[in-house]
Amino acid sequence: MDELRYRNVSFLSDYGRTDEFVGVVHAVIHQLCPGVQVLDVTHDVPPFDVRAGGLTLARSVQYLPPGVVVAVVDPGVGTARRRIAVEVGDGASVLVGPDNGLLAPAVAMVGGATRAVALTDTSHHLDAPGPLFDGRDVFAPVAARLCAGVPLEDLGELVDPAGLVPGLMPVARPEPDGTVAAEVLWVDRFGNVQLNLGPDDLPGGEQHLELRLDDRRFSARRAVTFADVGAGALGLVVDSYGMLAVVADRSSAAEELGVAAGDEVVVAALEGDGPQVAVTTTVRLRGPVTGADAPTGTED
Repeated sequence: MDELRYRNVSFLSDYGRTDEFVGVVHAVIHQLCPGVQVLDVTHDVPPFDVRAGGLTLARSVQYLPPGVVVAVVDPGVGTARRRIAVEVGDGASVLVGPDNGLLAPAVAMVGGATRAVALTDTSHHLDAPGPLFDGRDVFAPVAARLCAGVPLEDLGELVDPAGLVPGLMPVARPEPDGTVAAEVLWVDRFGNVQLNLGPDDLPGGEQHLELRLDDRRFSARRAVTFADVGAGALGLVVDSYGMLAVVADRSSAAEELGVAAGDEVVVAALEGDGPQVAVTTTVRLRGPVTGADAPTGTED
């Protein structure tokens, strides 16, 4: 194990866990380079969603150990799109995957590419019965060869990193009326809604804000934690990646807003004195009540 050039392969894909795809990629890497550790970042990127995969990788890459990163979200598999390996940090790590914009945000996040190659030397690939599983037949064996010490330039033709397909990430748009048109980048499994806004991008630095989705309006206030938001309300917090996210305390902000990744959210300063706070009435139950005496509800 001491002779390994890289000891870790971090693996991200849209393969899911229903089929054998993830396990087979692990197996190929271990067969060709015994002793290497394969870390699963996620395999639940929405199928074919290159942008979502690129965002997931960009959020993760600064926390991954030095080594090889294999990322596969590849709706163009088998076509003329290139297979690439991109060196970053003067060789500290190498990102391997399709040249379709998937790798670009992560490469930018860690300071840009040192070198890049198109994976044209097929002697480092597996013999494939068909062209539709590059994760197994190209990216996994290339990752294993890199870990075993094969130089990057031996894997194929050196290419200009500036010519790689860029990742297209939306930019928030300030409007003449003082609002900001943002986009939902990501909704996590808790229903938190990450926007493409930083903490300094809010209109006028306001604490009480309005979120506009077509003809619907929602009030939200700046908060630090989920608990600060309070029950039944929406808040804007700086999330764990430094972006603004719309959240609710122990419930789904995405369900409340009815949004998904890619939707536009216009953020505006809330007119007036800020959102109203709901008043809760305590109801004491004294036992079964029937007939006309039965309560039909409570009022706030």
